[in-house]
Amino acid sequence: MTQNAFNIQRAAVIGAGTMGRGIVMSLASAGLDVLWLDNNPQMLEQAQGVVADTYAHNVRQGRISEAQAAERIARIQSVGAYDDLAEVDLVIEAVFENLELKQFIFRELDARLKPAAILASNTSALDIDAIAAVTRRPQQVLGLHFFSPAHIMKLLEIVRGARTAPAVLDAALALGQRMGKVSVVAGNCKGFIGNRMLHTYVREARMMLLEGAYPHQVDSALQGFGFAMGPFRMYDVVGIDLEWRARELAGKGQDDPAVQVDNRLCALGRFGQKAHMGYYRYAEGSRQAEHDPEVDALVLEVSAHLGFRRRDIGPEEILERCLLALVNEGAKILEEGIAASSADIDTVYLNGYGFPADKDGLTARGWRRSTRA
Repeated sequence: MTQNAFNIQRAAVIGAGTMGRGIVMSLASAGLDVLWLDNNPQMLEQAQGVVADTYAHNVRQGRISEAQAAERIARIQSVGAYDDLAEVDLVIEAVFENLELKQFIFRELDARLKPAAILASNTSALDIDAIAAVTRRPQQVLGLHFFSPAHIMKLLEIVRGARTAPAVLDAALALGQRMGKVSVVAGNCKGFIGNRMLHTYVREARMMLLEGAYPHQVDSALQGFGFAMGPFRMYDVVGIDLEWRARELAGKGQDDPAVQVDNRLCALGRFGQKAHMGYYRYAEGSRQAEHDPEVDALVLEVSAHLGFRRRDIGPEEILERCLLALVNEGAKILEEGIAASSADIDTVYLNGYGFPADKDGLTARGWRRSTRA
């Protein structure tokens, strides 16, 4: 297989959810023809309407012309079966984070797509090699982890599997550039670069709730440093229930003390901003997070039930512990070869996770600190 065989001009997307919509727009806006498949025709039709509305909004904002919007919409075609994707150069799967479901889809794609087609998953954490293993073309399987909203966020994590061919990585990097993305190649591990580091950062924040802090205090300390938002505000925006449901589906992780506040919030239907209440409360039609004393009381209750002795935790300690969690995990990722350089880690956190751009980068700060210690 030569590099020329991976000239990506026609793509397909599987999944009509939020991520699928954003990926479709990213591809169409970059001038690619896009076939769009979802097993729910009604959901696919609704998603096409959202895409049209988004492009219309961009026209009203003066970001693109009416002609450009019409051209991009014309590039998108919905289809009803895997066989309709036979001649695409690339397919990006963007369905729910379930390994068995993704493996089923990749088996279907492998059986129906032309031999030169690249198969990519938008998974944010799952094992790319386990997905590639169900195909006869593991050298042409990789991860393309977009960040939500995919048509706006610049970062693209390109995840190389154990057998991903260099020419396939080159094609993915070229596609990222064509879409105007900031691309970083990551090795295959749970969470790759960004979400693996995020897990340790969020876990540290969650543990501080049990030890003595409150959600608004943690968020305030990190936003004061320059983060776009703190971890609990972020989870309200993303949806607290996503990880909760994933733990339920996996049948593990629900007993971890760090997630007990999340579990209680979800049991109360406090899924975040979309439910008008999560770690914070939101007025109808508003995205403004309001401090909720009921959450403070719930934190106290969970903390006491788990046997923690609470103490005052100030903003300096909050910042120190959260940043060091990121830096330490970043060092492990670099040592394991998951990231090629500390600059790649900084690129991920500056472009995908709201790390303040004026702080010289996460790892640079960490390495300087380690040198002084």
